[in-house]
Amino acid sequence: MKPAFLLAVFLVSAFVDFPITDSALAADQPEISIWPNGLPVGAKPVDAKRVEELKGKLTEERIYYVETPSITVYQAPKKLANGCAVVICPGGGYNILAWPKEGLEVAEWFNSIGVTAAVLKYRVPRRDPETPHIEPLQDAQRAVRLVRHHAKDWGVDPDRVGILGFSAGGHLTAMTGMHWQKAAYDRIDEADDLSCRPDFMCPIYAAYLGPDYTDNTPELGPLVKVDAKTPPTFMAVTADDTHRGSLAALLFVELKVANVPAELHIYAKGGHGYGIRPSENPVSTWNHRLGDWLKSQGLLDKRGTAN
Repeated sequence: MKPAFLLAVFLVSAFVDFPITDSALAADQPEISIWPNGLPVGAKPVDAKRVEELKGKLTEERIYYVETPSITVYQAPKKLANGCAVVICPGGGYNILAWPKEGLEVAEWFNSIGVTAAVLKYRVPRRDPETPHIEPLQDAQRAVRLVRHHAKDWGVDPDRVGILGFSAGGHLTAMTGMHWQKAAYDRIDEADDLSCRPDFMCPIYAAYLGPDYTDNTPELGPLVKVDAKTPPTFMAVTADDTHRGSLAALLFVELKVANVPAELHIYAKGGHGYGIRPSENPVSTWNHRLGDWLKSQGLLDKRGTAN
């Protein structure tokens, strides 16, 4: 496929809310709108001037504007499917989505271990600069419920639906796992009668766990609330990624105190934003540790597949 054609596809995709793809990524994967009757009541729009500013920043790797949230579904191959499922939240500072690197590529890896993946295209850029996760949290809660709603169709065990995210998507993952007891939006259909609590959560080099949105302070923020019902948690991060390693360690302590099963890997170096792409740094194998953890938790046992 020629580069010029690819760029044209990416330019169109970001602004009409189709999934950005390269090569065969997502070519045959269904994309499902998560709000079939429009956004929840009270949804905030993006300033029109901001949208115009973003037009000049499009690249093949990033989505800069989402007004119609969706999930792109990677159903696990029948010969590998074990019934586990995960909602994937790409990162990007709540301003963009690192779509292939922290979304589609990760979904393909999950498929390789028998896990069905739903890549969440949540609303960006930030609607509210002070609390940028509010609208994405609505999208994430709805996505978890939709996966459970379609469990029979997709061969998924509704009791093994987790969430994983990177950077800001890691923050969104943590917010989804910690604030599930309060619905972020009003019920719209039968899918919302299902729980939005993830059965496990994986904040990967999570951002914004501190008291502000800079990660410059090694102190957990007021939104990081752990209790005995917080989902089992897997984390991976590097020590050279501002204070994100320290914040992950502090979160691990809170999980331990609450008797929540948890595993944390802090690698010496690797920075930020690497997804699962290979590098010379050991952190590039973090996803294999995740696979081991999922197996040890019984989440990859072949059961509950309905298709």
